[in-house]
Amino acid sequence: MSLFYLTLTMKRLNLFHFFNQFSQRNYILSRVLSQEAIEKKQQFVPFKEKIDERRLEAKRSIVVQVQSSKSHKELYSYCNDFGRIKKMFHYSAGVEPLHFIIVEFMEEGDVNNILSNSTYLEDTQIVPVQSLFLWFKAPVKRNERKKNVKKVDLEVENGTNILVDTVIRERLQSTKSISEQMTLLHDLTKLNDIGTRLRYLAAKQVESALSGLFPNTIAYPFGSSVNGFGKMGCDLDIVLRLLETDNKTEGRLVFHNKASTGSDRFSSQRHMDVIGDLLQLFLPGCAQVRKILQARVPIIKYCQQFADIDCDLSMANMSGFYMSELLYVFGEIDARVRPLVFTIRKWASEVGLTNNYPGRWITNFSLTLMVLAFLQQPQINILPNIKTLIKAARREDEYITEDGINCTFLRDIKLLNFNAANTDNLENLLNKFFEHYAQFDYATKAINLNEGISIHKPDHSPLYIVNPLERGLNVSKNVSPDELEKFKMELRNAAWCLESNERKIPNWGVLSLCNKKKSFNTNAKQVKMIEVSKLFEEEEEEEQVEFKNPQVEKEVNVIRNETKETIKRIDKVLNKKLGR
Repeated sequence: MSLFYLTLTMKRLNLFHFFNQFSQRNYILSRVLSQEAIEKKQQFVPFKEKIDERRLEAKRSIVVQVQSSKSHKELYSYCNDFGRIKKMFHYSAGVEPLHFIIVEFMEEGDVNNILSNSTYLEDTQIVPVQSLFLWFKAPVKRNERKKNVKKVDLEVENGTNILVDTVIRERLQSTKSISEQMTLLHDLTKLNDIGTRLRYLAAKQVESALSGLFPNTIAYPFGSSVNGFGKMGCDLDIVLRLLETDNKTEGRLVFHNKASTGSDRFSSQRHMDVIGDLLQLFLPGCAQVRKILQARVPIIKYCQQFADIDCDLSMANMSGFYMSELLYVFGEIDARVRPLVFTIRKWASEVGLTNNYPGRWITNFSLTLMVLAFLQQPQINILPNIKTLIKAARREDEYITEDGINCTFLRDIKLLNFNAANTDNLENLLNKFFEHYAQFDYATKAINLNEGISIHKPDHSPLYIVNPLERGLNVSKNVSPDELEKFKMELRNAAWCLESNERKIPNWGVLSLCNKKKSFNTNAKQVKMIEVSKLFEEEEEEEQVEFKNPQVEKEVNVIRNETKETIKRIDKVLNKKLGR
């Protein structure tokens, strides 16, 4: 008996030791995550400050087409005569490809100086337009190249290269955990510094082209290009503001202006029509211009070929810009947010849930909101709900658009009194995301980021996600019932893949989610469908067909026997005709 009690005591001590170690591990992990959150708060840069900083960066920059990346020394030597150069970045665009160098000067005046000393092609067929996009021609004099240049290095070469899928897979295979895979996937595919610079330069081109008529115009980039959720190659959304100023002055002289004709929508359509022609006819690099003027928000789609960017230009209110700011704030609150979003969007793309074109399927924007709403759930509690951000808002955070859309929320997370106690790693959060939405009641519930919990669905849309700013709108109204069913099935498949994951195989972890061939049907009640060919197979076949009821089985057997007799008669006729 003494041996038994001794053994029992040892087991209890081992169990106590295990729980003690487990508690210490969780305590250390929570301390690490808390410290990371504190450091992230301290390093936080408000959205508007970041936008203004990037816009100033674009004003100090030009884009020069060159022969190759090796041209940077000669270009530096030439440009250095007109201003002090801060940085130079190389990238290529197009199929050929064409080579470009972004030259950032120390001051905006240096750019004005070099533009005033630039020239045009000696061709009567060209339109002499000045822009930030130039090309570096060969020197007229031979000795012009031979100029002593100090050692100059490019900050980046081939800065817009997008990693191919095979390279990404190889890198992910070499990691040690799913959490590490998710972090690496985010790092490898997120929009980099060169991609961001080019998007602000593309917006600056439009802004400069209109500044003669509209000196106070601003072209604001918004969407994934600026909210921190953009990946390499993402589109650029631009909202154009013709009078972005308070316009409050006591001056007695007032500009003469023409009155707008018709409704606001009609005027916007007319203005967009003219701007579309301006892009098509005059602005270098702007091609494939398409005017979509009958949409709810009239837009102009075009490609800036020198930057290799697809652009959407609109003159709508600023709600889209403020939505980008809201998503930026959420992404900055916790370091786990963006890697989780990138992983979910990669999974959705690979299994065919999302598409590059608008339609009845779920969008990346809707998926992003679903991830944020999941992280707001009381049992997760990593992100605050929007109501908390509204309550914490200061006077300078109050914004209401011309259409009366209230875009007020706290914009500086340093002032946010919210601490996430959740210590889940990215792998656990990914598992819980799939489980949460696989069990979600889509029939009666709507996803609501304002409250942080699901609410009763206002209408019969298959999927209802409340627009965080325009709360009367459903951002997923386009999703069809079939696409929702497909989404639910893929959620179950993904949960099963992670649960049955083996790390010994090459495509493990996140890669198993992106394997389109691997699928698991979780619908246990589904009766196996009968293929037509099965009706003609012999009864001795090993695989047995499951019938709905005995009556169906009887009818199928009658049809099978009749068909066999018909086939025999046809064989006899054919054999007779063939003389067999």
